[in-house]
This record gives sequence, structure tokens and C-alpha cells, in this order.
Amino acid sequence: MGQYKDLTEIARYEQIAVDLAGKIAHNEYKAGTKLYGRSTLAGQYNVSPETIRRAVALLQSMNIVEVVAGRGIMVINKDAARQYLENFNQRKGLAQAQHEFTELLEKRRELDLAIEHQIKKIMTFSSRLINILPKVEEAEISKSSPLINKSLKEVSFRAHTGATVLAVERRGEEYLSPDSEMVINEGDILVYIGAEGCKEKVDSLIRG
Repeated sequence: MGQYKDLTEIARYEQIAVDLAGKIAHNEYKAGTKLYGRSTLAGQYNVSPETIRRAVALLQSMNIVEVVAGRGIMVINKDAARQYLENFNQRKGLAQAQHEFTELLEKRRELDLAIEHQIKKIMTFSSRLINILPKVEEAEISKSSPLINKSLKEVSFRAHTGATVLAVERRGEEYLSPDSEMVINEGDILVYIGAEGCKEKVDSLIRG
């Protein structure tokens, strides 16, 4: 008697055994009475006599019926029939739970794969954006810089570096969106934005 998740997966002989046990448990066949012969049962269930033989053998192994020579198949134990049905339903319930658990594991595996795929996509797009989006950088004007006392326009800051100055920090004050005529002083910190590679150009321009 294997595991299954519904009646369609149970061997036909066991389906018949369960049906007969149910009838015995509900007094349709009472203890001490005789079941129909194998041929009659085979006709009722539309199966071969061999299938009936296996069903009866199963019931006999559970002490529900007894095959008596010269008398036929005798019902001997209603309580055993009830116990068999209870055990059957427990096995069926266990098999169903195992089947559902397996399905849930498969769904979780599919979900884990989908999540992993999305994480990889996010990482890929993030990596590309990091390389594409402009970066905010800072550069301090040293005392030896040739830019001192010159305006951003004079040194053609944007043309030479491809960067745009967002602010100038000077002695604790921040000048946002400075005019191109703003003169650069020693110690100024230029806050600028630009594409990848502009930092090297800005550093080179400041050093001279």
C-alpha cells in the first residue's frame, strides 16, 4: 500500500478493499455474514476476479474478512474495518501533506530563482548607472595653482575638463552656482560634477 494524494492514484484493488471495509464498518455487511462471491463482486466493480482476490486478501490480512473453505468470504470484524479505514485516511492525509509540501518547495525554488534573477538585473543596471551618471567631486586650489586670480571663464574650466562647477567653498562659506566671472582664490574648494574621467582633467588643470 503505497503513498498517494487522491483516490485516482490508489491501486484499484485497494479502492475496492476500502469500499468493502466502509460497508462493513457501516453495517451494510454485518459480522458473521457472507460477502458475495468473487465473480459477483468482480461484476459489481467491473474488474477481474484477480483484482477481487487481491482486495479480499488485503482485507483478510487486516482480520476484517476470512476466506472459509466451502462457505466463501465471511465478515468477521467490524472494528477491524473501522481501524483499517482510520489508518487508510491517515496515510492518505500524510501523502497529501507530503505532496503539498513538495509543491510548495518547488514554488519556493522558482521564487528564489526569480528573486536571484531580479537581484542580478538590479546589480547590472546599478553598475551601468554608476559608470554613466555624472559624479560630484571636489578639488582644492593649492597656492601653486596657475588658476589663482583667474576666473572660471578665463581658464575655460568647462571646455578643458568637461566638468561643471556647482559650488565654490571659500573660508567656510559656500557659493552655489558661481558665475563664470568668479575669480579663483588660493584655498578655494571647487565642487563640480562631470562624467567619468573628468577628475583627472580637473586635477591636471589645477596643477598646471
